[in-house]
Amino acid sequence: MSPVIKEHARARLVTDARDLPVVPVELRYDTATATADTIQVAFPGGEQWAVPRDLLERGLRAPVEQDGLRIWPCGRVQLVVERHTADGVEVVQFDCAPLIRFLRRTHSRTMTGAKPEAAPA
Repeated sequence: MSPVIKEHARARLVTDARDLPVVPVELRYDTATATADTIQVAFPGGEQWAVPRDLLERGLRAPVEQDGLRIWPCGRVQLVVERHTADGVEVVQFDCAPLIRFLRRTHSRTMTGAKPEAAPA
C-alpha cells in the first residue's frame, strides 16, 4: 500500500476579476518522507505549495499565520490560503468539505502502525 494519500479538489484563484477562476488541485500527503507533517498542494503547471498540516487544520477554525502563509476560515464552508513570497502574494479559496475529508484520511490511515491521531473538526 502506498504511503501517499491524494485527493483532488478545486481552488478559486482570488484576483481582481469579477468571477474567481477555478483550477483543479491535487492534495498530497506522503507519510514516508521526512516532511510527513506537510501537505503538498499541486496546481496546474507544476507549482506546488507546502503547507504544514497542523496549520491547515487550525486555519479551518481561526485565522493563523506561519512562514509566509496566512490561513483563515471564510464563512462556514470556505477556507482562504494566502502565500507570501519574494515574487508577491497569491491567494486561493477552497471549499472546506474536501479539505476536511482529506485531512481525516491523513489521520486515519497510518503507514507506520501507530495509532491514528484525532481528526480535525
